[in-house]
Amino acid sequence: MSQPLDSLTKSLLLAAGKAGADAADAKAVRATSVSVDVRGGMLEQAERAEGTDIGLRVFVGKRSATVSASDTSERTIEEMAVRAVAMAREAPEDPYAGLAEPEQLAQHWDAEALQLVDPAEEPSPETLQEDAAATEAAALAVKGVSQVQSASAGYSRQQIFLATTNGFEGGFGRTNRGLSCVAIAGSGSGMERDYDGDNRIFQSDLRDAADIGQTAAQRALARLDARKPPTGTYPVLFDERVASSLIGHLLGAVNGNAIARGASYLRHALGEAILPDHLSLIEDPHRPRVGGSRPFDGEGLPTQRRMIVENGVLMGWTLDLATARKLGMAPTGNAARGTSSGPSPTTWNIALTQGAVSRDDLIREMGTGLLVTSMIGSTINPNTGDYSRGASGLWVENGEITHAINECTIAGNLRDMLRAMIPANDGRPHLSRVVPSLLVPGMTLAGA
Repeated sequence: MSQPLDSLTKSLLLAAGKAGADAADAKAVRATSVSVDVRGGMLEQAERAEGTDIGLRVFVGKRSATVSASDTSERTIEEMAVRAVAMAREAPEDPYAGLAEPEQLAQHWDAEALQLVDPAEEPSPETLQEDAAATEAAALAVKGVSQVQSASAGYSRQQIFLATTNGFEGGFGRTNRGLSCVAIAGSGSGMERDYDGDNRIFQSDLRDAADIGQTAAQRALARLDARKPPTGTYPVLFDERVASSLIGHLLGAVNGNAIARGASYLRHALGEAILPDHLSLIEDPHRPRVGGSRPFDGEGLPTQRRMIVENGVLMGWTLDLATARKLGMAPTGNAARGTSSGPSPTTWNIALTQGAVSRDDLIREMGTGLLVTSMIGSTINPNTGDYSRGASGLWVENGEITHAINECTIAGNLRDMLRAMIPANDGRPHLSRVVPSLLVPGMTLAGA
């Protein structure tokens, strides 16, 4: 019988103390996952994985080290603690290392209110195969689709527990149900592919398999007969499924690690306008049934709703304990960690203010320009915000989509792009990053 996760973390902390650690924290994760791939209506591959991972971080003065294992035996736990303490004694001192003060720790939370675990039974492999086959069949039924590269369905369940020597203990679970399809249209050198998929905590929320297959097919067909765009300055509309990457660059620039290193184009922008005046960027880790929700962070601090950007103005950084100490600020409850690594700052659920018009409205208003539906590679200068990425999508002429575009580069400066962008109203509310399609009025395109 598997050992409870809280018992494992207690054993790790006890072993750390016996080995000579001044303080420690321990994390245990028990996970199950199953995935099924279908090709030609037949089962192509099925995988199932189960296991428990444990991680221990120890402190010897201001020196620290982290070790992990997938063996939970008493002997392994003792060896982990001894090894971690020995490593910590050889590590350089870090004046900012250490656990939270007791008064900083989360005291009360309601993990059930977050609805992170689907009470429904784990789907059978047969059910997953049926779903994957249905997406494939729907894609193949669309005229012009020559084949389906992959049709996959999966399920995972995870239980997490964190304990520290300064008095914190807590855990929560999480489930995930996914379905995806990659369709291929055309033939020979003119083949194009595109995808669609969905991931939900609750199986009952998952989109219809046929809808996913049909959407993947339609997207692939739209990419046929692509051309290079003209070179020049044009408006660029980032489709909703790629627009979150722009906000991702902003989030990276306000991450405590980047700020502490001085490697961010926004390092001096606190209190300044970085988005249009009517837009806000809100983090809310307490949204029910959303993948980024959690009751506490990786250091046992309470998570909280906060304004990263309010009415265009940058309000604060994303901080774990160490970066907060380096910057002389309060932590924001944004520490993330695995079993094999220490904490680092990250964001949870993000939502950008939705616009007042649809994506189609923005297409009509942009006149002539590029609708970006996929991107590849990136050259981003974190110190200046200079931006350059390979892109493909659809060309817009006089407010109407005319043909597919590929093999082009879009370039600009993130500070200018973010300040001028115009949002649509099509952000999907169930995602961890709710970001609508975003129109940037002027970017440099390099094509033919």
